[in-house]
Amino acid sequence: MTSDPTIPIARVRIDVRALLGLKETTDPVDWSRIRAAQLNTSVQLALMLLAANTLCAGVLTVFLAGQFPWWQRVAWGTLVVAVALGVVFRRLSSHNRARVAATLRDVRQTALDGAALGLVWAVAPLWFGPNTGGDAAIGLWITLVILMTATAVSMASLPLATIVFLTILGGAMALSLAISAHVAAGAAALLFAGLLGVACYGRSRGLAVTHAQALALSERDETVSLLLREFEESAADWLWEIDAQRRVVRASPRFALAAGLEPRAINGLPFLQVLAGRDWETGKFAAGLHTLADKLKAREAFRDLLLPVVVAGEQRWWQIAANPRHDEAGAFIGFRGVGSDVTEARQTSDRINRLARYDALTGLPNRLLINEALAHAMAEADKWGSRCAFMMIDLDRFKAVNDSLGHPVGDRLLGRVSERLRQMMTENEIIGRLGGDEFAVVVRDARDTERLETLARTIIAKLSVPYEVDQNTLYIGASVGLAIGPRDGRTAEMLIRSADLALYRSKDAGGGVFHTYEPQLHVAAEERRVLEIALRNALQNDELHLNFQPVVDAATARLTGFEALLRWTHPELGPISPAKFVPLAEDARLIAPIGEWVLRHACAEASRWDDDIRIAVNVSPEQLHNPAFVSVVAQAIAQSGISPDRLELEVTESVFLREGTGALKVLEHILELGCRLSLDDFGTGYSSLGYLSRTRFSTIKVDRSFVQAAATGGREATAIIRAVVALADSLGMTTTAEGVETEQEHAIASALGCGKVQGFYFGRPLPVAEARILATRRRRGESVAA
Repeated sequence: MTSDPTIPIARVRIDVRALLGLKETTDPVDWSRIRAAQLNTSVQLALMLLAANTLCAGVLTVFLAGQFPWWQRVAWGTLVVAVALGVVFRRLSSHNRARVAATLRDVRQTALDGAALGLVWAVAPLWFGPNTGGDAAIGLWITLVILMTATAVSMASLPLATIVFLTILGGAMALSLAISAHVAAGAAALLFAGLLGVACYGRSRGLAVTHAQALALSERDETVSLLLREFEESAADWLWEIDAQRRVVRASPRFALAAGLEPRAINGLPFLQVLAGRDWETGKFAAGLHTLADKLKAREAFRDLLLPVVVAGEQRWWQIAANPRHDEAGAFIGFRGVGSDVTEARQTSDRINRLARYDALTGLPNRLLINEALAHAMAEADKWGSRCAFMMIDLDRFKAVNDSLGHPVGDRLLGRVSERLRQMMTENEIIGRLGGDEFAVVVRDARDTERLETLARTIIAKLSVPYEVDQNTLYIGASVGLAIGPRDGRTAEMLIRSADLALYRSKDAGGGVFHTYEPQLHVAAEERRVLEIALRNALQNDELHLNFQPVVDAATARLTGFEALLRWTHPELGPISPAKFVPLAEDARLIAPIGEWVLRHACAEASRWDDDIRIAVNVSPEQLHNPAFVSVVAQAIAQSGISPDRLELEVTESVFLREGTGALKVLEHILELGCRLSLDDFGTGYSSLGYLSRTRFSTIKVDRSFVQAAATGGREATAIIRAVVALADSLGMTTTAEGVETEQEHAIASALGCGKVQGFYFGRPLPVAEARILATRRRRGESVAA
């Protein structure tokens, strides 16, 4: 196989130490094979080395006749030839001839060859040189120069051996000339030896680079050959060809194998019949085959055409491409193309598509697929002048389950919910999960409004039936928002927005109901958006202020403290109800900075009151889930200078529903500061004695709904208040009745044992100045009601 000259070979970096055989390196070059190539090259020049040494020794023996005894000349010449023969025979041994790899030790041993030759030839300048004159001396030095050059050439692939040889012989020549008072000539000898060494190294490096590139090229060619061989053995591609009548001709074995037919049997068959299989006779072809038939009929080139085929009863997917063929006269003679089996890729694509469009937890369609289904339903409704609908479903009280029992239980609960929803759907509806505890239903045909409302009520009713999950009986509900297209939105995005607004209204109504979109919901949403923007600027614009509602002793009506109540007056919108802006602040994550402002200003105002008047401040769960809130409380107390036991923080039961958030630790740290805690609205939420045992509350506040019901003779409310009072007494806590508006309500609260009361009967929330007057009276025996 020939290499492609257009593909560049990476430049090879040669390490000097590795080339000389002095040190092993970690670079990617295969030095074991390069060393073997160095030794193999020296084998090819071994006879040249022997000839040079033998001839030069013989010439010198002749030149030195008459200068030295014959036995000295013959002995030296014999020694030179013997050493040269030993070096050459070692080079030509079978071990060296068959080398494909060599070690660092193999290269280092060649230095012994260079040393042996250098030492035996050093005899000539050191022994014969000083005692030789005239023409014999000239012949001696010329012969040594020729020998150095010939030996350097013959050993050039082994730079270490050559450098050792040149160093010994060159040094001997320089020493001999220096002894003979020819210092310049000695220096010239050293320079010549050095130049030969540099030339030898350059040639050796060039040979090493050549060998390294040859190895890299060989490895590349082997890799390409291996890849091509693997492709030929495992590729799913094949060539196909049809004539002008669209019949298969010269079918390749691979094409026949892919079609599940014999090559001889497939030739002559209509190409479409081969692809259609059993559907050929029925005429019910896949859309891809119709497209292929049109391309073949129009004699147009095509590519990447995806076709479903059935081979041996198994569904397969082929991808084909082809170009029309014409003869020399330009007449159409058929098509030639390539095909491949892309079944595995198609299956992988289907799996990826499913993952992208179906919820992993419930198996229901996810937001993406629901959006696509809604867009398709709206297109069909617009096309036929019909209507479609979109329902958004939000689970009520699911967050409490998730926070109290953990996400695994919450996930299993979502699975049960999805099962119930799936059972309620027909072919006209598509149910999906949008995320979290939100689901959605796309109704393709929504002309029957009564049926839509019935479906919404059914969803709420069935999802509200208790669930048994991990030996827990779970009670949740559902709220539904309904929008009908195209009446409530001309696009999928608008219809989803309308359904979301209707759902928000259902949640705002307390949940467990459904609402259909109405145009005024957009007005409410816009009002909410404007309020949020205004609320974000309320602090810095000094639009917030505090009012203070008195808290009195139930028996004596003596003032014991105030509850700080936040108020907001916008310069353009006027006073805004806390029922509007407090939930908005929580949703917009503004409650933390606003709550800190309330705490600091309430403590600052309390510092102007009598020392026995307490201040109560409401704290949201979001504030208590932040460990830094303890520092906020400590700073407010320190900056105002009030005693910590005058500050009472009111929390609701919802703070305990999120486990693992550190709220209990925050409350403990607040108690360590010396502050008081009260449990607000006890009995209206997820009342549990566990809350009271986990945290040292000083006060339990009874909600106004129980007070009002008890005043009108409600036995259940009366029993609840009496039980709460008894519980508080047993735990060393006091009880405060909220919302006392009449003398009768005051009397019943006092009779049932409530220690403190607050409400309009004792005064509406007061501005700062009025509350300050009330809080600085010294005559505590006076009745505030008076």
